[in-house]
Amino acid sequence: MKLRYENITISGGVATGKNTLLNNLKPYLESNGWKFTSGGQLLRDFAKEYVQPLASLADKKFHNQLDARTKRLLTKNSHYVIEAWLAGFMARDLNNTLRVLLICTDHALQIDRVANRDKITIDQAKKFIKERQEVNFKEWRKIYGNYNFFDPKYYTLVIDTYSSGPLETTGKVLDQLGYKNSA
Repeated sequence: MKLRYENITISGGVATGKNTLLNNLKPYLESNGWKFTSGGQLLRDFAKEYVQPLASLADKKFHNQLDARTKRLLTKNSHYVIEAWLAGFMARDLNNTLRVLLICTDHALQIDRVANRDKITIDQAKKFIKERQEVNFKEWRKIYGNYNFFDPKYYTLVIDTYSSGPLETTGKVLDQLGYKNSA
């Protein structure tokens, strides 16, 4: 099957539907040889290989090596779906990669998703989202510079998961990919 892109990145913040989309694409693409991974898994694998104590304590050099490995994965291989906050930003210059950014314009829905997913209170979910985003963006700006990492200009497709449900979101990605179900 001829597709418009060789790889897919799925990016976005907390509780925007990245893992849901990754898992929903599997039934369509896995049987065609596509491989699926997350930035967290790539980080854990890389950290083990380079014997770093904790991935979150990694220095700039470590992050740059990991980024280079991720880019190589997207340039030397095909049929990869990588889900990670910054996967699309890292692939912003790769025309062979469908770069999907998931956003959620309803912050209350994000809070509800985290509370339900992690079985925590609404207040805990609010705190978790705020801290996670602040820490991540602060760290990334130290490493990469003062970017708006979720600027739509870096992405091929931006989907608001507040107004687009999980199956509709999957359909939008498959349509952009040029996937045609042969069944």
